[in-house]
Amino acid sequence: MTMKNNLFFTLKLSVFLTLLCSMGTLDIQAQTKPNVVYILVDDLGYGDIGCYGATKVKTPNIDKLATEGKIFTDAHSASAVCTPSRYATITGQYPFRGDNGKGIWGPAPPTSELLIQPNQLTIADVFKNSGYATAALGKWHLGFGVGENLFNKPLRPGPNDLGFDYYYGVPVVNSAPPYVYVENDRVVGSDPKDPLVYVGKGKDKEVTPITPIPEEASQRTPNMFKGAVAAHKLYNDYTVGTVLAGKAVDWITEKTTKKSKNDKLNPFFLYFATTHIHHPFTPGSNFQGKSDAELYGDFIQELDWMVGQVMTTLEKQGVAENTLVIFTSDNGAMLNLGGRNAIKAGHKINGDLLGFKFGVWEGGHRVPFIAKWPGKIKAGTVSNQLICNVDMLATFMALTGQNTKSLENSDSVNVLPALLGDPKTPVRNELVLAAHKSSHLSVRKGKWMYIPAQGSGGFTGSQPNHHAWGGAPATAFVGSVNSDIENGKIKADAPPAQLYNLEDDKYQTINVYKKYPEIVKEMQATLDSYRTKK
Repeated sequence: MTMKNNLFFTLKLSVFLTLLCSMGTLDIQAQTKPNVVYILVDDLGYGDIGCYGATKVKTPNIDKLATEGKIFTDAHSASAVCTPSRYATITGQYPFRGDNGKGIWGPAPPTSELLIQPNQLTIADVFKNSGYATAALGKWHLGFGVGENLFNKPLRPGPNDLGFDYYYGVPVVNSAPPYVYVENDRVVGSDPKDPLVYVGKGKDKEVTPITPIPEEASQRTPNMFKGAVAAHKLYNDYTVGTVLAGKAVDWITEKTTKKSKNDKLNPFFLYFATTHIHHPFTPGSNFQGKSDAELYGDFIQELDWMVGQVMTTLEKQGVAENTLVIFTSDNGAMLNLGGRNAIKAGHKINGDLLGFKFGVWEGGHRVPFIAKWPGKIKAGTVSNQLICNVDMLATFMALTGQNTKSLENSDSVNVLPALLGDPKTPVRNELVLAAHKSSHLSVRKGKWMYIPAQGSGGFTGSQPNHHAWGGAPATAFVGSVNSDIENGKIKADAPPAQLYNLEDDKYQTINVYKKYPEIVKEMQATLDSYRTKK
């Protein structure tokens, strides 16, 4: 063989080996798509865990997530209310656009139909389109079926029609009936001879008994269903955390265990929506009296144990290194009886933020957000980037290599660069934030937060017999200071709306509405543009 032919052969061999290696790399990459666990906690406030400043509760598992990952200090839920916030997470759409433009503003009642259209793209669809196994475990609270849902037939459409292969959990919330578990589209433990029957509200209604709880556990709506005695017995308020953590452990284990040598394991996406720490506060016996913040704190510490169960399982199954774990809350903490007792014990449920759940002040929607992905997210880092739960759809599309430009009528922004790195420019410039009242739909733009009305637009209770405290009356209880408020009431000469410079005044102590009229005009125009956008 001549030198020329020899060189040609060597080059061909080199190219072949390069292509072979490239094919191998692509194959490996295809097999190592990251698993994703999205832990959505219920009503966890900005000050409720150790890594965000809590001292009266111990959260070692959540704090470990933070030390091994990244904390976000300016993360928000699109709504300060549970159902619309979950709508935003799953659809990537602001909840004020839901229900055919009427908006989704409050918690879905037990009889609600499915609030997400089956043809809407969801975060579960995003993963399904990329070959993932998907599951939703825990609190749903987005309705089932079409029209009034009386739980008397298969619960379709539901989670299984929105991209989730499997669902197991609490159909509404732990404070509302029917106080049973649902698996996929059926009530767990249902019996055709003893069906679940909706009877509605009323003291004279004959309903199936539920777990007794003490008054200090906070309000719980009476049952509105009779029958299904066996199904109701399976649901015990004090074991819900154990049941849901066990389901998460079992599902992850199943999806990471080969049944045979040639079995191929797909990457997985788990949407784990805990009922913790929503009232009633009913920690398991192992957690009762263990915190320094009453039942509220005990419930947080049980939540921390649940997170630990998930993380230990990922480690045990050998997939922790290739799993993105996100931990966050659906909205801020609520000033109910349990929350008030925790505050009396010295615990700051929303830190020093102004306001609470249901209201549009920062305490209602600025939430903990922690992301961990070994080797991808630098451990022990902090980000001040503005992000929102509505951004998960676009972010998960980018994570799985899908084109986010294909999204139409979406409010979701790809914030993956903020998770993986430290961008020098904002990944999101503005954000629409909702309270329970549509009058308080507000806008955040850079450092400015604009609220087009007085007060928070949320709860206004202030008396011992009131379940939910909030707004101006609640500020005195926690010692918050706001220039519009005096003795728990809005001042007579307070401006008609609110403008805050969050860069200088994170705790919203001074309403600068009168000082910056041009900024107010600009912010109102921005908000109006969202209201009129189809």
